[in-house]
Amino acid sequence: MAETHKLFHHWQHTLQFFGVDHDKIATTFTQLVDAYHTPGRYYHTLQHIDNVLHNIQALQAYAQHLPVVQLAAWFHDVVYASQAPDNEAKSAEYAGQVLTYLAIPQNQITTVQRLILNTKHHKAANDDIDSQILLDADLAILAAGSVDYQKYADAIRQEYAWVTESEYIQGRKQVLEKFLQRQRIYFTPLMFEVAEASARANLQAEIYNLSSI
Repeated sequence: MAETHKLFHHWQHTLQFFGVDHDKIATTFTQLVDAYHTPGRYYHTLQHIDNVLHNIQALQAYAQHLPVVQLAAWFHDVVYASQAPDNEAKSAEYAGQVLTYLAIPQNQITTVQRLILNTKHHKAANDDIDSQILLDADLAILAAGSVDYQKYADAIRQEYAWVTESEYIQGRKQVLEKFLQRQRIYFTPLMFEVAEASARANLQAEIYNLSSI
C-alpha cells in the first residue's frame, strides 16, 4: 500500500509538469496499477517500475528531458507476457493511447514510444542520452547484491515457467552471454563506473550456476 501511495505521488508529480488535471491522473494511475498486476508477473511488476524510477532519479543530471524518461519508465513493461515477441511494441502503443488521452504533446509521446521500443534490445544511439538513462535504470538490477540478484533471476525463471529446464538454461545463457559480449553494459558514466564490474560478475556467476544444473 505504501509503495502504491509513493508511486501515485511520483505519477502525479510527473504529470503535473504537463498540466494534467487530477481526475485524469488518478484514473490513468489505477489503469497502470491494474496492468502491472496481470497474472504471470514475478519480476515485471510495480516494484520493478519503482526501482527503475529510483534509478532514473540517480541519473537525472544526465537527462535532456527527465519527465519524458520517467513516462517511458512507467510504460516500458505495461504490456508483458513472456510468450509474446512484441511486448515493447504493444507497450509503446498503450503509452500512445494513454498519453494522447492526457493531452501530452505529440512530439513527446513519440519520444516516449521510441524510448520504450529501445528496451527490446537494450540499445541506444551514442547521442540518445535519455534512452541511455532508461536502459541503464532498467538494467541496474544486473549489478545488485548477490541476494537481490538471485531473487531477480528466480523471478525471471518463474515468468518462464512454461519453458522446460533445458530450454530455459540454453536461452537464458544466450541472453546473459550477449550482455557480456558488449563493450560495455551501461551507457552513462556513473553506471559504468559503479555498476559495470558487479553486473559482469553477476552474469558470469549465473552462467556458471546454470551450467552446473
